Amino acid sequence: MSSQSIRNIFGLTLGLLATGGVLAAGADLGNTTKQATNWVAIAMFVAFVLVTLGITRWAAMKTKTAADFYTAGGGITGFQNGLAIAGDYMSAASFLGISGLVFANGFDGLIFSIGWLVGWPVITFLMAERLRNLGKFTFADVASYRFAQTPTRTFAACGTLVVVAFYMIAQMVGAGQLIKVLFGLEYIYAVMIVGVLMMCYVLFGGMTATTWVQIIKAILLLSGATFMALAVLWQFNFNPEALFAKAVEIHAKHDAIMSPGVLIKDPISAISVGMALMFGTAGLPHILMRFFTVPSAKEARKSVGWATTWIGYFYILTFIIGFGAIVMLTQDPVAYYVPKMVDGVQAVGPDGKLVWDGLRGGGNMAAIHLSNAVGGNVFLGFISAVAFATILAVVSGLTLSGASAVSHDLYATVFKKGKADSANELRVSKITTICLGIVAVGLGIAFEKENVAYMVMLAFVIACSANFPILFMSVLWKDCTTKGAVAGGIVGLVSSVALTIMSASVWEAVLKNPKGSAWFPYSSPAIFSMTAAFVVIYVVSKLDNSKQAQLERSLYPAQKVRSETGFGASSASGH
Repeated sequence: MSSQSIRNIFGLTLGLLATGGVLAAGADLGNTTKQATNWVAIAMFVAFVLVTLGITRWAAMKTKTAADFYTAGGGITGFQNGLAIAGDYMSAASFLGISGLVFANGFDGLIFSIGWLVGWPVITFLMAERLRNLGKFTFADVASYRFAQTPTRTFAACGTLVVVAFYMIAQMVGAGQLIKVLFGLEYIYAVMIVGVLMMCYVLFGGMTATTWVQIIKAILLLSGATFMALAVLWQFNFNPEALFAKAVEIHAKHDAIMSPGVLIKDPISAISVGMALMFGTAGLPHILMRFFTVPSAKEARKSVGWATTWIGYFYILTFIIGFGAIVMLTQDPVAYYVPKMVDGVQAVGPDGKLVWDGLRGGGNMAAIHLSNAVGGNVFLGFISAVAFATILAVVSGLTLSGASAVSHDLYATVFKKGKADSANELRVSKITTICLGIVAVGLGIAFEKENVAYMVMLAFVIACSANFPILFMSVLWKDCTTKGAVAGGIVGLVSSVALTIMSASVWEAVLKNPKGSAWFPYSSPAIFSMTAAFVVIYVVSKLDNSKQAQLERSLYPAQKVRSETGFGASSASGH
């Protein structure tokens, strides 16, 4: 398979990691064309689909109630859930994006992996145990535990659906392009295939099937990344220092790649991006939902510990892969680099050597080119199958969290006032799954030629600006009220979306306005939008002296006892 084919398969991932908009220029997904099929990749792809459909059939036999559908009946162990969380979190975009950032910027590329990893202690020490003790199916159960159900759950469900939408578009477009290239299908049919498979996993198997798809995907991705990292280190007798020294010698930026400040130059952007990565993790609904799949708070803590272990290990591997690509791809520049042309002739430098104009497909193709360099076509096929598994697992988790927001938070609690039975709630959830699948396919088709990097960026910024402040304040601050939580959430949601649109990553790169015309000067608005959400929650709650607010404050001691001890956690959440 040619390097052009490789570029087309994975060009869609060019900017997905750029949560802070650093890579928002992204790839034009519409440029992907059908190519000669990679039969090794297809064989692995088919094998994965058959195995996971078998798991879905097995899971369907166990999925009888709403609890089975949403949370696998709470029967997932801490180790299994930790691996599934890692599978949900280690996307193909992060695999390619972080290694691509390291390839282009060296040390500074680690800001994303470090930011995401540091988010896990926040969940471990502040959220995991309390979520499991207070919640039932969704994070809105926790946020609305002592608040008025209708406004809190309505906003929480809307926040969930917004985050899910931005993630969903990116994943559906990515999966559609992958299938299109592997099978030579038209894009519209490729997206439909992905949508049907995703609906099968969620509709019939629920959380049980989704969990095992994520576990299998995590194992495959960890195995592939481990092989690549070991293959690179083997070239240097497993001496990382020798690898880094060689990379510094070869890289165009030389010593700069071992210093910070190359990727994000101003401190405000650095802090803001870091905040989005850290606290956005603690506000992602499909991640938070996983803590309700374990039988106890102890298993919830254990699952975070395992997830942190796997994710930390994975990000170490991407660092080695990024530096390995710097060294190994230069050994065969004809295969992996684009020649710099002058008047139709490849340019030659003062030293008489040919001049190259960057990596084929862009810097984020580094890991893909490296997989071909260390393992040939067979390993490239394996990575292709893993990329599809990654996207499918993430889409399934997103669909499940979106379906639960509609069926549990809106239908069962808001519309039916908590009086809906399990069978009706499950039926609504499955109808919602079908609707979300259809919407996802429609959005995937509509956004085929659009840059999707800013949608992933928005998901993290919205999660840290709208979801996390409500969750944090409702659980840990006794004076928080319904009015304060909802007002702060709305401010966080609106400001994060507005400021992101006005930043250069969207205003200029996506909306094609003139360079320098962006109204917001920083890479990420999290430092402003999240702060605004917390301030509004505090001020409005303090000013709220209504009878409802006094009642909510009086309920805090009971909430604190349950959140800390788990006493009564087996009963339905909320009041």
